[in-house]
Amino acid sequence: MRTRLDSEQQLEEMIVKEPRILSDQWMLIGRQEATSHGGRIDLLAIAPDASLVLIELKRDRTPREVVAQAIDYASWLADLGADRLAQMYERLSGGGNLGEAFKQRFGNELDEGALNQSHQIVIVAAEMDPSTERIIDYLNARDIAINAVFFQVFQNGTERLLSRAWLIDPGETQANVAASTRSQREREPWNGEFYVSFGDASSRSWEDAEKYGYVSGGGGSWYSQTLKLLSPGDRVWVKIPRKGYVGVGRVVESAQPVGTFDVQTVEGLRPALEVLQHAERYRATADDLEKAEYFVRVKWLDTVPDSRAINELGLFGNQNTVCQPTTPKWRFTVEKLKAHFPRWNAPADTVGP
Repeated sequence: MRTRLDSEQQLEEMIVKEPRILSDQWMLIGRQEATSHGGRIDLLAIAPDASLVLIELKRDRTPREVVAQAIDYASWLADLGADRLAQMYERLSGGGNLGEAFKQRFGNELDEGALNQSHQIVIVAAEMDPSTERIIDYLNARDIAINAVFFQVFQNGTERLLSRAWLIDPGETQANVAASTRSQREREPWNGEFYVSFGDASSRSWEDAEKYGYVSGGGGSWYSQTLKLLSPGDRVWVKIPRKGYVGVGRVVESAQPVGTFDVQTVEGLRPALEVLQHAERYRATADDLEKAEYFVRVKWLDTVPDSRAINELGLFGNQNTVCQPTTPKWRFTVEKLKAHFPRWNAPADTVGP
């Protein structure tokens, strides 16, 4: 039976108890943190790329003023260094270490240089007035990473359950986060070239990707949802984290879950779940659309084995599976890579398997 919460504190308690209500890829690091502007941030989370998520909670219908309030809080958050963020987590966890917790949660060392280089705003509400929706749509369309999630509360005996629905596809907001940096002066128009991170060798094989023509991501929506940014004809430059760049290609098909993805073999088309090296691992989550591996079919223009990956000083890197970088470093990276992948502009129908 649908019901309502008595206070925003109840909503906050439910999210603190079960953060995956919002995202199973965020880790809470702060709660009710006082800003120097006189207000309090309800919740603060960190994503796998060390960007931050400012979460504002409204139990009932939210007025448009909450957007201005959240942006005001974000302006304060933008200047926080690693020391202040570490103190926040220490208070939240009762003495925990942010770096250790990040590594345990995401499997990677926390790069202090990447910490809080970008952030997004998420407004959580029961419903939203039309003017607030228009403002959020307007800002997000202009690369301001802001989104809203609506919740419904259901009573099941003595238990209260919370469901959610996003105003904007989270992949769009995540793309805005990945494209931004703390200094807007460092941004420039996107050059039309997509960056792809082909990560985690324990669950992903570049040998397979090169052979069968695809890029992929999964293990949670944060890793897979940005694949939706890719459309047929887009050019992608692929990097294996901690190794380097291994290929450039053209997208052939939009993202699809592993359960529907086929690959071309000498025996004809066969399900990826029967062919790929990590098929057994993919099969375990294939029925869970949040955690399933997603694939984008690619026609390779030029590739190298991962043993010959291009990894020069100063090349762009990012933990998002796909992003549209707007930093000058990305333009520099693409120009450098063109020398290493001379067939980067070859017609897609004349190259690759």
